[in-house]
Amino acid sequence: MTSPYAQGPAPTATLIRTGRTMFRQSALGGSGCALVGAALLVMGILLTAGIIGDASAAGGIAVTVLGGFLLIMFCFVLRISWKSRNAFLCVDQVGLWVSGQAGQKVIPWDTLAGVGLYWSKPMGKGKVKQHSLELCPSGPIDRDHPVLWNLVRDEEPLNPSLPRLRYRVPVHRKDQEALVTAVQQYAGHLWLGEAEREPNHMGFPDVKGHRERTRGQG
Repeated sequence: MTSPYAQGPAPTATLIRTGRTMFRQSALGGSGCALVGAALLVMGILLTAGIIGDASAAGGIAVTVLGGFLLIMFCFVLRISWKSRNAFLCVDQVGLWVSGQAGQKVIPWDTLAGVGLYWSKPMGKGKVKQHSLELCPSGPIDRDHPVLWNLVRDEEPLNPSLPRLRYRVPVHRKDQEALVTAVQQYAGHLWLGEAEREPNHMGFPDVKGHRERTRGQG
């Protein structure tokens, strides 16, 4: 089916601003790391200068390096999330639109055999569940697509009639209801329901394989 919205989602599409959510999470979640890093950095400088304590210069330098490392990591993560702040998902009658730094691409409903929601409990004592929208194709997919490759997972299918490769879209808990409602509205015939998976089911994209398969390509 040729999309009537070749340049983007329909004006009436359901919009989920994933980038803003990610940036807020990074800023709030990393603030504690930044505060600890700043405190260690100041403490290390004071220790090295002999202003406080009686630690050796080497000990003060080690504390300084650790504090600086934590601050650098916070800035690195914040920078990545800031660059992705305009990322979004859109759902309309054509399909699920994915937009990020790499560009924009639609996963059409007519290329899918089913859509469902996975959720899992976190490892350890965490209380925040992980949710993902699972989009199971009806045929082969391009696992190295410039926009969608990091969403591809190779796992046992939901049932034997489905291929192993599927798209896994992370879903923040505050966006779950709106996203599921939109999918059911536009693609209710594909909805497979919800299922609990093993803790921390999200997994990771095949970065190494993607690099090997796309080596030398533009």
